[in-house]
Amino acid sequence: MQKMTKDYCLTELAEALEVSRSGFHAHRHKDRGSRRQRDKQLLAAIHSVFLESRRTYGSPRITWALRKAGEPCGKNRVARLMRELGLRAKQKRRFRPQTTDSAHRLPVADNWLARMPAPDRPNQIWIGDITSILTAEGWLSLSAILDGGSRRSVGWHAEDSLSTSLVTRAWKKAWKSRRPDPGLLHHSDRGVQYASGEFNALLHSCGAVASMSRKGQCYDNAIMESFWATLKTECFGSFLPKTKQEAKIMIFDYIECFYNRRRLHSGLHYQSPLDFENNLANLNN
Repeated sequence: MQKMTKDYCLTELAEALEVSRSGFHAHRHKDRGSRRQRDKQLLAAIHSVFLESRRTYGSPRITWALRKAGEPCGKNRVARLMRELGLRAKQKRRFRPQTTDSAHRLPVADNWLARMPAPDRPNQIWIGDITSILTAEGWLSLSAILDGGSRRSVGWHAEDSLSTSLVTRAWKKAWKSRRPDPGLLHHSDRGVQYASGEFNALLHSCGAVASMSRKGQCYDNAIMESFWATLKTECFGSFLPKTKQEAKIMIFDYIECFYNRRRLHSGLHYQSPLDFENNLANLNN
């Protein structure tokens, strides 16, 4: 009725709908009051979720988090209230140092990943990559492995150099924690660390199959590229760790305490990697 007052006389509408003018005005003010009260409740809930997300969630993830907590709300309303509170998620940085040395003559594996269907359970496909984290002491090299099905970080390692041990130690940590069946596919770029005889012997001893991106096709490793951008934005942002040890502690806290366990992933229907794996296991039991 309120929308129709733009085109029709209020008296005519009241008579047609058999309501009084005073009743209509009272109802309208009541609606406004209830909306304001609901906004106040949502403002508090939004602020709480935003802080729990370490100031990383925008309106879509906050909307999903509130709905999971039993708070019905719309994304547009959440976005409006976030603007009122001045809440803005951390923005991704675009700079990425060069860590891939593919100018070698070592054998490279075929791109088996491009020929496989999307994984429907964990421990079918693992994806590995290397990046660098800037600290006041210099660059810290970081290697990580993500599960292609659950997006969970199953193993990672950080050290000063870009030697082969950077990737072998990440693999050993992942293998120890997961123990996948033989036939697991490990995908990476063509970097010298992944093409090394030491790393491929390690894959073979575990019954894993190597897969490598096509030359010059960074999009073959898009899952890891997205992970690195997320980690650098949400873990570090504009903060420069004073030491490499401080950076390692921050990485541990982000991956093990937040990313794997709590961070809602849009590609997992807004579940955390751990919740996704647990829910999938419950469905299969």
